[in-house]
Amino acid sequence: MATDTPSVSVSGRRERLRGFLRSRRARLAPEDVGLPPAVRRRTPGLRREEVALLAGVGVSWYTWLEQGRPINVSADVLDAIARALRLDEPEREHLYLLTGLNPPPRAGVPRPEATPELRRLIEAWSPRPAVLLDRYENFVAVNDAARAVFGYTDADRNCLVAFFTNARYRALHVRWEAVAPGVVAAFRAAAARHPGDPGFDRIADGLCAVSPEFDALWARHDVGVTGQVVKAVCHPEVGELVFDTTTLALPDQPGLHVELQNPRPGSGTAERLERLARPGRLERLVGGGGGPRMSEHCQG
Repeated sequence: MATDTPSVSVSGRRERLRGFLRSRRARLAPEDVGLPPAVRRRTPGLRREEVALLAGVGVSWYTWLEQGRPINVSADVLDAIARALRLDEPEREHLYLLTGLNPPPRAGVPRPEATPELRRLIEAWSPRPAVLLDRYENFVAVNDAARAVFGYTDADRNCLVAFFTNARYRALHVRWEAVAPGVVAAFRAAAARHPGDPGFDRIADGLCAVSPEFDALWARHDVGVTGQVVKAVCHPEVGELVFDTTTLALPDQPGLHVELQNPRPGSGTAERLERLARPGRLERLVGGGGGPRMSEHCQG
């Protein structure tokens, strides 16, 4: 059964590619793309040979592409077809994915910023920790609960870097050594989805230079996915806190994702968070040095 899955997936992708290209042709009239107006046609839209002419490719090759045949496709040719069919940016990315290629970075797209609505969501999640991250795991927004629980400070700009270099966070984390391989594997998988993006290499190279643990794990070339996991810390003031971690992608904000921590049922975490969030307590923890310090009972 497992050996059939890839072929089924490829077959379905080719079928979607056929439908997508045909629908994009059908919505355009010859005069929309600078060709002479059409005289009687059995079907609306551009013909295959007209798309091939506009894209500068052979008619047979374009026909095979639209039929979903297994042919070699380059980024330059896909871009030419995207221009011929007047595809917008999301449609161009969709075309790349349907042909099995990674979409290139969008030209001129600024670094993602948190909208006021997202910032309100992150803050409203308190007393539960929440952060907003970009594709490189850079912090875009962090609520006070995340600072107080995990010891993040204003010096922490990147979640992955903090995981390996923030001694306070590392000391709080109950299962740091067990979790670290999965953290690195997920970052490598994210980098693979954006080939040619130097941002991932900059972070990895920098961490390899300062963290022997990251250097060793990065050299394994393991890949994984970021899913729903359990995160546990031993807080010096309220004891063990156990969270179900959920990562949510934001389709309308490409490159951003939200990481929400929810108290694990039956762990007593919700009650301990309420104690931690008593008036003035969060502010003292966040304002007085950026987060909690370890105590003897948490180290033991």
